[in-house]
Amino acid sequence: MNTIITKGYKRGIHKCLYSVFEEAHINLPRQCFHSNYKNQNNRTTNNYGLPPSSFVTNSTKNNLKSSNVTKISDGNIRKSVFISQSYDVFTNLALEDWLYRNFDFSYHHVLLLWVNDPCVVIGRHQNPFMETNVSKLNSNDVTIARRNSGGGAVYHDRGNLNCTFFTPRERYDRKYNLNILTRALFREWAIKSEINKRDDVCINEKKLSGTAAKLGYPNAYHHCTLLANTNKLNLGNCLSKEEVNYISNSTASVRSPIKNLCEINRNVNTSQLISSVGYEYLRTFATELRDGGNQQIMKQRGFQLINPTEKWFPGIGNLRTEFKSWEWIYGKTPKFSVEKEIFLKDQDKEHKMILNVQVEKGLIHNVTITMPNREQLPVVSSLQCKCYNEENLSKIINALKLASTDNIMQAINSH
Repeated sequence: MNTIITKGYKRGIHKCLYSVFEEAHINLPRQCFHSNYKNQNNRTTNNYGLPPSSFVTNSTKNNLKSSNVTKISDGNIRKSVFISQSYDVFTNLALEDWLYRNFDFSYHHVLLLWVNDPCVVIGRHQNPFMETNVSKLNSNDVTIARRNSGGGAVYHDRGNLNCTFFTPRERYDRKYNLNILTRALFREWAIKSEINKRDDVCINEKKLSGTAAKLGYPNAYHHCTLLANTNKLNLGNCLSKEEVNYISNSTASVRSPIKNLCEINRNVNTSQLISSVGYEYLRTFATELRDGGNQQIMKQRGFQLINPTEKWFPGIGNLRTEFKSWEWIYGKTPKFSVEKEIFLKDQDKEHKMILNVQVEKGLIHNVTITMPNREQLPVVSSLQCKCYNEENLSKIINALKLASTDNIMQAINSH
């Protein structure tokens, strides 16, 4: 096997690779994996490099004293880069949520790096139908998921790297995290990027990265995307919605022009991003944006392959089931209504009417139609109390269009 060490890290790094990375072509030195690492108290870790004390059960989590976190010195904080071995969006969201709920980050900061198969991920408070055409996604076998943080909708595929920075709430620092990305890009490929007012990483006002966060106690996380060579055509198609008027208080995404890093430097891919971003994270001090170089890297717990299974993370299966459920993806959608213009003909005259469908908890609640004289009439439909989607909306519209013209005119003339 040919061994290539990324140019920014050649000095002081052994040219040894773990065989598990051969297929992905990720170049990481063996010393960065700590499968039988002994921590400062000389306690042996489990077989995937995490000390048992790092896992905090729900019964003990509430005993964490966040007020003492600020007293912990930088030198006593270790860092790990976790690399998920799953490409399933629901599994990765469950892993992220499991760590947020159960891990003690007081002495141990974590950067989770993960990649998904094609999917659209919406924010916790978003309406999926306002962000994408759900029916089209389903027909194209593109998964839709709702995450636990806010922010807008994003498209993921294997050309997009997801980064989640975990810390205690008191050490949450979004600018620090974003600077890890910009510094990694410059150190490895001399790519000059900047952080805009919306906390997006950009080049010439085109987005390379979007961002969102979950702030709780005692833990917090900030996660963001980084576009390496994502399929921009699929991205555009997946984030297009049906032409209807949605009325809702849900969070709407802000559309922005995007750019792939491979358009700037053709050598950039997700595998090398994992290496460069991971190294930049490990070589930077935990509480200040200061480069410690290889000496700082050697103090950390390094890169660790993570297998997000029930055996490793008890309860993760239940979290995955919850993230994949209809109740979470669609039932959590804030109350909204849909308006659609309908044109019905009476002999040579065309009448414009407005269909209104009210949706609560993802289900069709009330259906009404506004006549040309602005009188609003209830519509009886067998689809009431059924799941709202574009297909069922089309069924209601088609049923109205097939209604007897005489009945429509009678309704118009009687009001």
